[in-house]
Amino acid sequence: MTRKTAADFDPEVLKLFDQYVHGRISRRDFLSSATRYAVGGVTAAGLLSALSPSFAAPLVAPDDKRLNARFVEIPSPEGNGTVRGYLVSPKDAKGKLPVVLVVHENRGLNPHIEDIARRLALDGFIAFAPDALHTLGGYPGDEDNARALFGKLDQARTRTDFVAAARWLRQQPDGNGKLGVVGFCYGGGIANYLATQLPDLLAAVPYYGSQPKAEDVPRIKAHLLIHDAEKDERIRAGWPAYEKALKDAGVNYQYHVYAGVEHGFNNDTTPRYDAAAAKLAWQRTIDFFRARLA
Repeated sequence: MTRKTAADFDPEVLKLFDQYVHGRISRRDFLSSATRYAVGGVTAAGLLSALSPSFAAPLVAPDDKRLNARFVEIPSPEGNGTVRGYLVSPKDAKGKLPVVLVVHENRGLNPHIEDIARRLALDGFIAFAPDALHTLGGYPGDEDNARALFGKLDQARTRTDFVAAARWLRQQPDGNGKLGVVGFCYGGGIANYLATQLPDLLAAVPYYGSQPKAEDVPRIKAHLLIHDAEKDERIRAGWPAYEKALKDAGVNYQYHVYAGVEHGFNNDTTPRYDAAAAKLAWQRTIDFFRARLA
C-alpha cells in the first residue's frame, strides 16, 4: 500500500488533527468536523486512523546488536519521586561519549521516540529518553489513551523530572559530561525550557516546540538549533517574540524553517512526515551535537 502523505489530506483536516492531538478539541469534535471532508467512501474515523501513527517499521530495530539498550529508573525527589526512561549507547564505543536527553511528544515514551534514541546512539551518543507518563503507569501502548493520560500530569513536577533526568545523564560515568537535549513538539518546548534552567546545558534542539517566557531567555547559556515547519502557524506565531528575546540576550542560535511542511514533519510514523525536510533537519542536528558536545 502506498504510504499517505500530508498532500493526501485537505489542509483543514490537517488543522483539525493538529487541534485534536494537542488537546484543543475532542475526538468527537474532530469526527464531527471532519465528516464534511470524508469523501469517496472514506469516513471521518478513517481519516483519523490514516493520520494516526503506525509503529510497524522502526528505522533501528529494538534488538539491534550494535547497541546496548535498557530501561532504567532514577530518583527525582523534587518531582514525582522517580523517572523511568530508555537508555541507549553504542556497544563498542571507544572512550567517553557525549550525552543527549531525548524528550517525547505529548504521548509519552512511545516506540517512535525509543527509535529516535537508538538513532542517536548509532550516531555516537549516549541517549536517554524519559517517560513523563511513568508516574501514571507509563506509556499505555495506545496513542489516544496516552494523550488522555498526558492531560492528567502535574506539569510543574514533570518539568522537574526532566531537569533531574538531564542532571543524572550528565553525570553518567561513560559520558564525557557534555550534555545536549533534543525534543519534539511538547518535547521541543521542554528543550527550550531546559535551556533556561540548566547553565551547563551546551546544546538544545527543539523541533517545533513552544517557546519559553521572554523574561527567562537571558538565562540561556546553551547554543540553540531550532527547527520549525512553514505550515505550523500555531508554533510559528510565537517565534517573533522569541527571536527578539534571543537577540536581546545575545543567545547563540540557529533557526530553520522547512518550506511546505507540517508540524510533526520529523515523525516518520505519520503522514505529516516529510522525508526531505526530516533528513536535512536530522543531519543538521547530528552535526550540531558533534560540534558542541565532542
